[in-house]
Amino acid sequence: MTITTNYLALSLAIASALGSAPSLAATAQNDSAAEQDMEVIAVTGTRRSLRSLGESTVPVDVITSADMTSTGQLEISQVLAAQVPSFNYPSATLADGTDHARPAVLRGLAPDHTLVLVNGKRRHAGALLSLGGVVGRGSTAVDLNMIPVAAIKRVEVLRDGAAAQYGSDAIAGVINIVLKDADEGGSISATYGEYDTQMAGAPQLKRAYADNNGDLAFETGDDRRINDGANRTFSANTGLALGDEGFVNIALEYRDHEPTLRSGFDPREQYARLDDGSLDPREFTIDRYNHRFGKAALEDVALFINSGYELGQGYRLYAFGSYSEREGNSGGFYRRAKDSRNVIALYPDGFLPQIDTQVEDYALALGVEGESGDWNWDISTNYGRNDFAFGVSNSLNTSLGVNSPREFDNGALVYDQWLVNADASTVLDLGLNDDVFFTIGAEYRREGYQIEPGEEASYITAVDSNGAPLGAGGAQVLSGFSPASVTDESRYNMALFAEFDTYLNEDWNLVLAGRLEDYSDFGSTFTAKLASRYSVSENLSLRGAISSGFRAPSLAQSSYRQISTVLENNQPFEVGLFPADTAAAQALGAEPLEAEESVNITAGFIYNSGAFSLTLDAYRIDIDDRIVLSENLEGDEVAAILAAAGEAHVESVRYFTNAIDSRTQGVDIVATYQLDLATWGDMRLSAAGNLNDTEITAVKDNPAELDSLGESYQLFARREIGRFEQGTPDSKLNLTAIWNLGKWQTTVRVTRYGEVADISSQPERDEYLDAKWLTDLEVAYHPDASWKLAIGANNLFDQYPQATVDNVGQSDFNQIFPYTPFAPYSLDGRFIYGNITYSF
Repeated sequence: MTITTNYLALSLAIASALGSAPSLAATAQNDSAAEQDMEVIAVTGTRRSLRSLGESTVPVDVITSADMTSTGQLEISQVLAAQVPSFNYPSATLADGTDHARPAVLRGLAPDHTLVLVNGKRRHAGALLSLGGVVGRGSTAVDLNMIPVAAIKRVEVLRDGAAAQYGSDAIAGVINIVLKDADEGGSISATYGEYDTQMAGAPQLKRAYADNNGDLAFETGDDRRINDGANRTFSANTGLALGDEGFVNIALEYRDHEPTLRSGFDPREQYARLDDGSLDPREFTIDRYNHRFGKAALEDVALFINSGYELGQGYRLYAFGSYSEREGNSGGFYRRAKDSRNVIALYPDGFLPQIDTQVEDYALALGVEGESGDWNWDISTNYGRNDFAFGVSNSLNTSLGVNSPREFDNGALVYDQWLVNADASTVLDLGLNDDVFFTIGAEYRREGYQIEPGEEASYITAVDSNGAPLGAGGAQVLSGFSPASVTDESRYNMALFAEFDTYLNEDWNLVLAGRLEDYSDFGSTFTAKLASRYSVSENLSLRGAISSGFRAPSLAQSSYRQISTVLENNQPFEVGLFPADTAAAQALGAEPLEAEESVNITAGFIYNSGAFSLTLDAYRIDIDDRIVLSENLEGDEVAAILAAAGEAHVESVRYFTNAIDSRTQGVDIVATYQLDLATWGDMRLSAAGNLNDTEITAVKDNPAELDSLGESYQLFARREIGRFEQGTPDSKLNLTAIWNLGKWQTTVRVTRYGEVADISSQPERDEYLDAKWLTDLEVAYHPDASWKLAIGANNLFDQYPQATVDNVGQSDFNQIFPYTPFAPYSLDGRFIYGNITYSF
């Protein structure tokens, strides 16, 4: 990645800001407090320094590095799901690229409704657009797992709308990841774990045989036992001094996750019957566990560097950057030997096509902050890029026959973001009871999105001399991006913001923020926020906020196109996802995308008494014009509309549209208590709960082009509504006890996930998952100040959701896929691990 001379010149010419990065000096001073004290100085949600979290006008969760290392979780998304009840990290399997970059959700909203910052600076999103039938469909999100846990000092989770302070995407909240900044010491850590589980409701196949009618029959045993999914993680972190005035902190992490296999056996006939009508003998010997339902194989490496230097005279220079790389492999749907998409000469026993990904992600931020007179200021620039390349292996292009390749380069998605920002703050005397802490700033942001084509064999359909297709075209499991899909789009936006923070009296704090943004592709928007906290007594404070917010359509949503050419009756037709501004989409009622608009209301209290702390915050989030992916629109009537609009070559269309309004309401409760057990050590208890309900309050009427076709043609139908309303838990409760006794530390965490539903297009096939309790346990031994030895188990009691066949009485795939991927917890069962850490 390079920043051109013009970019650097523009960096100095444009004043802009997303929000102050934490002061290097303040960060260094508060380092030990962040690790040892519950009341950590937080920067997210305000630009005034706080003495404690209790002073915050909005709810903020702080997870320290010590909290993260006691979870047994190996990725930051898993860590947050274990620590923050309103944060969920749903399962994703058989969802194409989403298997390799699973999105997370806050307060049941879309993954791209949460803004992610690193050291207070906006992190770039991933290039992948999630199109699978799982939670987060139609969104692009920051790939949190590209950020290694070893690099993180603490995570601040702001559970409130903050678009007026930080800009687009901050509707559900903000996650600020603060990097380690020590100038000495460090740690080296190694973790190994694997799954040891028995799949509830998925019986083990013992043998296949022919029954009295000559048909396939099966003998099954107890629920299937399995050991797989080995996980190896190595991480290292060290801090180095830059002379007497600076630091460099370096973190390196390597993760190797082997796949998990949670499929049931395939009961279908795999081979064509013999001439006499009998079963092929190979039916009794073939491995019928032929699908890969479970976690993808992933291999990650990440390098993060954080640095700062005191230049003197009140000036401080800072820089941080990262490089991450991931290789992934997951399975698709198995093609049987007798499948029309198979070529017997290449795969006589059928094949499992596999999706391969290679993701490169890098970022660099440079800034300088200082003091001039009564003003503190910060000027910075940062660039980030995510390159998501697709491939297919163990596959074929059926139309190419025996000459087909078995591996394909399918092309790539690329997203990049460049920002320049600056802010300045001072204290004003406006004649009020107290001085006013005042911040003003601006930001310039440029985004780019590209779709790069795959090799020809990955998308073409070969034809004979008469123009008839020779078979299914494109790489089986995932066609490559054709030249018709190629995209190269960009946009920019500029923002101005201001914030006022003052005490109207010694007990009453008031914060007012406003932000004006102007986008090159859809116009301007203004958002505002009013937040307040009132101290009723030394122990009790009331707090609340009301704000407007927005989320601009992502470049992927406005420009993504995945268009494949199929041949029917010797005529070529295009099918796929079309941008809303294309003729094919507009023929079926597509309109230009607009920004989502929201109103957030939060009200709650903070209570502290000695070792006990309790916070309760109720919230309501109304979002208008939410951007969703339409249903797949096809059929004779649709074809007639397309033909009348001059798009006779198009067979099937779906597009993004501002189709729904929603209301999300809930309550967050967090309580902690520190116990002194005298000779039995000490214990920290915490309970954190979230109640959450999302309702679709309005669905946009079908466009006129579809309205006359009848109820069978819906722009946004029942299944998608169910995904929004019931696809994430209606409640979640985290109970944690950490017991320290001498050199021993025992952590027990119990999580209750509320009900979740997988809604079908047919009501009788709706699948409801009951609430489920999962228990995690870790026991750690510290022989001295340097070493830590730990063993643990996540999902200790090996809990699974109800099997689909047991739950609804039927399954479209004959229990090949035993469980719905809408389960809000891992579908892999008990995970046992060991860890060794050396600190220096």
